[in-house]
Amino acid sequence: MGRYVIRRLLQMIPVFVGATLLIFLMVNVMGDPVAGLCGERECDPATAAQLREEFGLDKPVWQQYLTYMGNVFTGDFGTAFNGQPVTELMADAFPVTIRLTLVAILFEIVVGIGLGVVTGLRRGRPVDTGVLLVTLVVIAVPTFVTGLLLQLLLGVEWGWIRPSVSSEAPLGELIVPGLVLAAVSLAYVTRLTRTSIAENRRADYVRTAIAKGLPRRRVMTHHLLRNSLIPVVTFIGADIGALMGGAIVTERIFNIHGVGYQLYQGILRQNTQTVVGFVTVLVLVFLLVNLLVDLLYAVLDPRIRYA
Repeated sequence: MGRYVIRRLLQMIPVFVGATLLIFLMVNVMGDPVAGLCGERECDPATAAQLREEFGLDKPVWQQYLTYMGNVFTGDFGTAFNGQPVTELMADAFPVTIRLTLVAILFEIVVGIGLGVVTGLRRGRPVDTGVLLVTLVVIAVPTFVTGLLLQLLLGVEWGWIRPSVSSEAPLGELIVPGLVLAAVSLAYVTRLTRTSIAENRRADYVRTAIAKGLPRRRVMTHHLLRNSLIPVVTFIGADIGALMGGAIVTERIFNIHGVGYQLYQGILRQNTQTVVGFVTVLVLVFLLVNLLVDLLYAVLDPRIRYA
């Protein structure tokens, strides 16, 4: 196991370098950051030259990237155009988005897997058909429509929640935004769990366990559910990074100042340091979560061993 983890960590290095390089190049071709910094009025040549020198924009792109990566490994993600270090923006934004993501993942695990197990065990029955229709509708409706609708009904019309989340973003105010963020993924988790349960229910090892006289509850939990959760865990693991990076719409709707908000502001103002810094951390999160998912396979299925 230890050798496998070390090998996977070494494999992450070229993936991390390649992903950050691609993001760095993409951000640099979005437009002129100096023009975005000056706003609607065009900067005079002297001011533009000073800003380019101050932020290192006068150097070739490859040199900017090497300088940036060298600073990243020392914990320096650069300075935003407003003079605030990017690490300070991260310290304010990531805890909020992590709480929002945890709420979304909790909905996926509890509601998604729960509904998937119920429908998988009752395939073809009315409850199965009803859940499939509901999940299909959830997948078809865009996130911004779901978010605005819940905000209007629960926040404005009925007054059950605050229409916008406060600056502290307590966990209680993130329940509805977390449900909005998780809605589409929750529907996919439900359908994926249902399919996996229904297929494995007819497997030989399940019939053998039942023939041996094992209690039905033990067959469901120790044999059927553990093997059926492998593809679900893979999806949820990959979805963690997607939820954190894709929370822009949800955070804009509910006025949450998290990672999505900072990325939106960075793209809008063509702030290279902010965008690349946040995406670099998201790449790290995605790589580490995928490693954790691979290790969970051995827990769910004892037949899987890593050398």
